[in-house]
Amino acid sequence: MRPKANGGVAWLALLLAETATGTVVSTVAPTVARAQEIASTFVEAPELPPETPSDIADQLREPTPVAALPDALRRAYWSNPSLQAQRASVRGADWRIPQARAAYGPKLSASGTYGWQRDNFETPAGVYTAFNGWTSTAQAILTQPLFTFGRNVAAEQFASAQVEYQRNVLRSTEQQTMLDAIGAYVGVLRDRAAVGIARDNLALLEQELSDNQARFNAREVTSTDVQQVETRVDLGRAQLLAAQRAAAGSEATFLRTTGAPAAENAAAPNPLSLPVRTIEEAYLFAELHNPVLFAAQAREKVSRAQAASARADLMPRVDLRGSADYGTLSPYSNALRQNTLRGEVVLSAPLFESGVRRARLAEADAANDADWRLVDAAMRENRAAIADAWSEWQAQTGGIARLGEAVESARKAYDGALLQERAGLRTTLDVLDLARELLSARNGYNNAIAGATIAKARLLFAMGSLDYAWLMPDEARYDADGHLQDVRHKGDVPLLTPLFRALDSVVAGGGKPRPLRDPSAKATTSGFTLTEQPAPGQ
Repeated sequence: MRPKANGGVAWLALLLAETATGTVVSTVAPTVARAQEIASTFVEAPELPPETPSDIADQLREPTPVAALPDALRRAYWSNPSLQAQRASVRGADWRIPQARAAYGPKLSASGTYGWQRDNFETPAGVYTAFNGWTSTAQAILTQPLFTFGRNVAAEQFASAQVEYQRNVLRSTEQQTMLDAIGAYVGVLRDRAAVGIARDNLALLEQELSDNQARFNAREVTSTDVQQVETRVDLGRAQLLAAQRAAAGSEATFLRTTGAPAAENAAAPNPLSLPVRTIEEAYLFAELHNPVLFAAQAREKVSRAQAASARADLMPRVDLRGSADYGTLSPYSNALRQNTLRGEVVLSAPLFESGVRRARLAEADAANDADWRLVDAAMRENRAAIADAWSEWQAQTGGIARLGEAVESARKAYDGALLQERAGLRTTLDVLDLARELLSARNGYNNAIAGATIAKARLLFAMGSLDYAWLMPDEARYDADGHLQDVRHKGDVPLLTPLFRALDSVVAGGGKPRPLRDPSAKATTSGFTLTEQPAPGQ
């Protein structure tokens, strides 16, 4: 049966009441029990990477509340799982270089057999003669590439470009982690302040309601005035709940980013340092430091190396091959042995394969052209991100002073309206509107302070300077270069690897960054620049 129009929400109120009393909780209980059962299967085994500084490790094992932004950055840098995963990916990519360099050296393989063989031979007389027996053999093959017409060098360039790409992705991930940590820390401070503002607003409205109820009892105002205030009080309570929900979400985001809760007495962050003075300098700085731009160039190098490999695959190759065989004269007996040593220079070349290699080369060239175009796209996107972040930072910074003055003006206007209301010069609605303006001004001021810090962090991120080294210059950092240097030459064979690498490099192309082809790649906007505006009344 459909609910009547005058009682259309009664069914909803009844459902909420049943939920609050536990009447309908039984439908949820199995899901909760199942979730608890699944959660119990996750066994904790805390383990930090060995490069984690000891003092940071102690803090992470016993997560204490974070009271300052530097501490938040430090914990995020050393404990963020996504960042640790990317570091592991880079270490894995480093091993591709020794794999590629191993192709310059010799390869030795060996095999041995021990088997039984039986053969039946028919004679002209129609009689079968059988031979059978056990034999053992051994073989060793040595192969040394002499000249591959760039195949091996292309493979090494491919591996090096992949490593370069992963390292720039790591830099970008590190900077994104720092941006997330700054945003989470500032978000906690902003939303906690918003809860305080909402509480103050509710207290003002509740006091206004109390005053109006007293005046109503004295027949100085009407019931309509009281109902207007009651409406605003209910809205104020809802606004407080919304602010508390936003604050809880910010606390959860901060915990996810840093691995520790924010302290109740968390301090306001110090201003971030900006290495440029104008937006034009920011554009130039990004060209030299932004890891996303470098990652786009590295990705182009990856596909360029693939094209070089496909091109080298059209050419012949020269290999030195040696083999040693230890076998038997008879396949049925080990009685008589045979030893064979063979050395040869092998020239091999593709002659005709119905155009499959040419098709692969065309595909690789097209893929490289696409990646080359994406370098131009990355430049456009970076310039747009810098202009947007710069404009937002300027606007938020300029708005802080104005909004601060607006808060003071709104507070004075509200206090004056209260006196005028008691004197009969202002209506209740006038006072309520001024209270709403005060709430709006305080929230705007609070958001502008947080927004200016976050916008500046976004600008640093777009420029590529939100590195941990820039933010925390005196702190220990993860050494990605050290691991690469440790593993780069793991597959080298003394003398042979440098010799044949130099020989194969004669026909190989370079790995320098390609020039920008987009005529508008470096087109810029002047962005928004803060200019002083006259104060009201001037």
